[in-house]
Formats: sequence, structure tokens, C-alpha cells
Amino acid sequence: MLQKSLLSCLGILSFFVVPMVHAAEALSSDTALEQLITGNKRFCTAQTIHPNQDAVRRKVTNSGGQHPFTTVISCSDSRVVPEILFDQGIGDVFVVRVAGNVCDSDEIGSIEYGVEHLKTPLLVVLGHSNCGAVTAVVTGGQVHGSIPGLVDNIVPAAKRASERNPKLHGKELVPIAIRENVWVSIEDLLRRSPMTCELVQEGSLQIVGAMYDIETGEVEWMGKHPNQAQLLKNTAEHESSEHESKPKHE
Repeated sequence: MLQKSLLSCLGILSFFVVPMVHAAEALSSDTALEQLITGNKRFCTAQTIHPNQDAVRRKVTNSGGQHPFTTVISCSDSRVVPEILFDQGIGDVFVVRVAGNVCDSDEIGSIEYGVEHLKTPLLVVLGHSNCGAVTAVVTGGQVHGSIPGLVDNIVPAAKRASERNPKLHGKELVPIAIRENVWVSIEDLLRRSPMTCELVQEGSLQIVGAMYDIETGEVEWMGKHPNQAQLLKNTAEHESSEHESKPKHE
């Protein structure tokens, strides 16, 4: 009887806990996305299980390396912590965080490490409500030091939001610009990372945009970039022309 009860408990635990080894290799992009959706639902309803956060997990990921099932680029805002809001554990999510969730050289290189080297089948570009970086750009806020060079990646999103909504100004425009900034980040990534484009084209990687509400805790899934096919084609054509223009050595 005791043995049966123990086996029953182990079976229940195995249902909730994320696979501990080679998670990325075991999951498809759709399954990886479902893991995040389910985890966020647990977070929003105060039913978090905090998987893979014990001494055993630390030991396994130390000896066996990391095998995350998802790469996430998010804002460095202290209220936006992907591992927490998706209710995941150690080694489950490869996270790149930067103010405004922009995709510039360092961020793209880090993303490439996640999707190519660690082979995560899913990449999430995660924006969030009340983003201070986007707000500063849209409202013309004063930024100093090295920050202007960081937020200049957000300018195209602010401009696009304004052009598409000419009657809105200032803070009214911020929520729209935040969403546009998610798309712009994906565009920057696909334009500058042939490696990532290749993974998407061969079906090894899915890229989706998402929005996190810092008040409710809910993540809204925006899906694939509406112009993803054209972006992939443009990058492939550019790479092909670059290759053809290079001098051939005998």
C-alpha cells in the first residue's frame, strides 16, 4: 500500500514538473509555447508550482549543462522577470534582458547563442505595459549618458505609432508604441541575423511577440510578425547578393 501511494505521488509530481534534461530537444516550438502559456496562467491565478528550483535541479544542470526550451528577450524592468511570470525554473528559459527589449548587436548575439547553440525551438520577444524606455522616446523625455544610444532602436517604433495614429500624442501614444516596439525588435533581429532567419526557414525555430501586463500579470500573445515571410526573403536575398559580390580567390 505504501509503495502504491508513493508511486502515485511520483506520478502526480511528474505531471507538473518540467522535464529536467535536454528540454529544448524534447519539445517542439508549439509545446514550448504551451509550457509558457500554462505557466503564466498559474502565475496569474496564484497557483505557481515553482518547478525545477531545488538542489537536484542545480546538480543536474551543473553536471549536464543547460538545455532551456525557450529563449526570451525582455525589458530589464525589475517588474518583468520571465522566469517568475512564466513560472519556470533553473535552466528552463534562456533570458536576454535589456531596457526596451531592443535588438542591437549584443542582444542579437545573445539570442543567437540561445537559438543556435542551445537550440531552443522558441524565441519570445516580450514587451510590457508602462515601459519606461518607450515612454521616454515617445514623450521626448531627457535621457543621459549612454542611454540615448540604447533607446535609438525604439525611435522607429515611436515614429510608426505616431504616423498610424496622428490624432494621438504623448502618453496616449505610449501603449501603441510599446506594441510596435515588439515588432520593430523582431524586424531588427531578422534583418541582422541570417543565422536566426535560417533556423526559422528550416522550421527549427518559431519567433513570437508578446505583451506583459505588469498589473494583471497576464501575457498577451501577439503571434508571429505579420511580415515575417517578407523579412526572411529580404535577408536571404541580401546575403546572396553579398556573397556574390565578394571577390573569389583562386
